[in-house]
This record gives sequence, structure tokens and C-alpha cells, in this order.
Amino acid sequence: MTGDHGAPERKYTRPEAGPTVTDGHVVAGYASLFGKKDQGGDVVQKGAYAASLKRLAARGGRVKMLWQHDPGQPIGIWDEVREDATGLWVKGRILMEVEKGREAAALLQAGAIDGLSIGYRTVKAERDGKGQRLLSELELWEVSLVTFPMLPEARVSAKADAMDDDWRDMAAVFEGARRSLAGH
Repeated sequence: MTGDHGAPERKYTRPEAGPTVTDGHVVAGYASLFGKKDQGGDVVQKGAYAASLKRLAARGGRVKMLWQHDPGQPIGIWDEVREDATGLWVKGRILMEVEKGREAAALLQAGAIDGLSIGYRTVKAERDGKGQRLLSELELWEVSLVTFPMLPEARVSAKADAMDDDWRDMAAVFEGARRSLAGH
């Protein structure tokens, strides 16, 4: 199965310690964990990000750091994005010159938010005999700081597949709540 749908997908993660924050604005942690089955039945395989990271590096591109997956709210720069045996590790700087960056840094320091989430497109995946979708190649678009990491394991919040309408509905509820809290 190839995932040439182009629709964004997202996975949340909150490893036991959450992302670390140093100097008030440097963030580091795992944005994705390999081999962990999420609620949508997806398992990200080791090496799933390698081709995407190589393409980004070749063209001088970067994975974007966003606030809550909102493309209109970049809040920093990921200086390091790499795969290791555990998953996708990121380290970056929240830009304190950006209003939302200052807010994000304050919320992280206070422990009000502690999640990382990836935005990506599935390039290659297949189903195994257990109904799991094994994600072997992903095009990584962004890593966001998020409020709702769901569970300590990587989790899905929204999917393009028709069978995942419940997750899409849940994401819409969270988005509505976010907008309501923001006064929109």
C-alpha cells in the first residue's frame, strides 16, 4: 500500500519524561517512537524518516517547528532532527522574538504543555496480519509542540483514511476547543 493521498497525518508522543527545556527556550525530545502501536493501529518502522530527512538536507530545507500543528504559527527552528534506535529525536530553539514562541516557552516551563507531535504524509505502508498499518516511509513536514499528547505512546489525532472518521472527529473537537479558548 502506498500512501500518495497528500492529506496530512499527525501522531502525538509524550515519552515518560516529556521533552526537555533548557535555557528557557531550547527543546529536545522524541517526536516519534519506533515499534509502538498507536490507537489507530499504526506502527512507525525504523528508518521511516530517512529518505525524507535526506531529501530535506539535499535541498537545504528544514522540518518546521509549529504551535499545535498550525501552519500560521511557526514558533521556532529545529536545529537537529535525526533517527536513532528509539525513534525520531529533535532538538531546537523556540524563538523568543515571536509572541506565540514566548507563550509556548512559558507553558513548557510551567509544565502546562509537554507533548510533541509530527505532521507527515505516508509514502509507504502495508497492513500486517494483525490489522496494523506498518509505516515504512514517511514524508516529515513538521514537528509541533502540543497541549494534548493523548498517551505516553505515539498516538494518532487525525487521519485521511475513511475508516478513521472517529479520529478525525476527535481532532475536530480539539480544534474547536482550541479556537474557543483563543476567542475565535
